[in-house]
Parts: sequence; structure tokens; C-alpha cells
Amino acid sequence: MGLYLTTIAIIFAVLCGGILVDRIYQRFAARNPQLGPFRDNSKCGCCAAGSGCSDASCAADAAQPAAPRR
Repeated sequence: MGLYLTTIAIIFAVLCGGILVDRIYQRFAARNPQLGPFRDNSKCGCCAAGSGCSDASCAADAAQPAAPRR
């Protein structure tokens, strides 16, 4: 009987831990909207890395001066 109650307590603790992690992540995502899976994906990424962008999609970024390389 003790093993049965211990197993139930462990399962309940894991369930509560999962809920706690989910709530912490929701708070973090609300404070940092630029991070995570819901960030703005309107741009295709870094065109210098050859990510498959067309030239027109990166034209707005070309007007900005590039950072000097070290």
C-alpha cells in the first residue's frame, strides 16, 4: 500500500512540476516576445548566410551599413 501511495505522490509531483514550468515559460514569453517560437518571422533570416532568400526580400537590409568585421 505504501508503494502505491508513493507512486501516486510522485506522479502528482511530476504533474505539478510540469504545470509550474509551463506557467514560468508563459510569463517569460509574455515579457520577451522577440524570443521563442512566436517571434516575428516576416524576414527570412540572414541573407549573408545564403538562407535561400531572394534578392528582393533582403533589399531593405542592404541599405543599412554593415558592421565592421574583426
